[in-house]
Amino acid sequence: MKHRHPLVSLLIVVPIAVALASCGGGGDSSADTGSTRAAHNAGSSPGRQAVDISDFKFVPATITVKSGARITIANRDTTTHTATADNGSFDTGNIDPGASKAVTISKGGRFAYHCSIHPFMHGVIVAQPASGSS
Repeated sequence: MKHRHPLVSLLIVVPIAVALASCGGGGDSSADTGSTRAAHNAGSSPGRQAVDISDFKFVPATITVKSGARITIANRDTTTHTATADNGSFDTGNIDPGASKAVTISKGGRFAYHCSIHPFMHGVIVAQPASGSS
């Protein structure tokens, strides 16, 4: 049985790891640009105002908040990510590992978003109209 030299395996794995860790994307003035630590509310019930990025996923994948809510997106992964609205209404720009950024959803609706660096990552923010608004 023929065996591969260990360096051959590294030549295959390293380029894949580098591709996954590469950075890209840009900012948008509709997102808060300050890096902060996330303030977590327990559970994924309506009103939760935090999303974690972990293992190349947005957690929770869907959140429900009141319109006008400030949503903190914390990157707890090992590589840079973004949270970019599919309709262009918000874009955090790059969020480095260990950092977080916030977006504010000013009106009610369903806002699908993704990571512009890793487009297979998807999430949804459902913003309910504020009390008394139509």
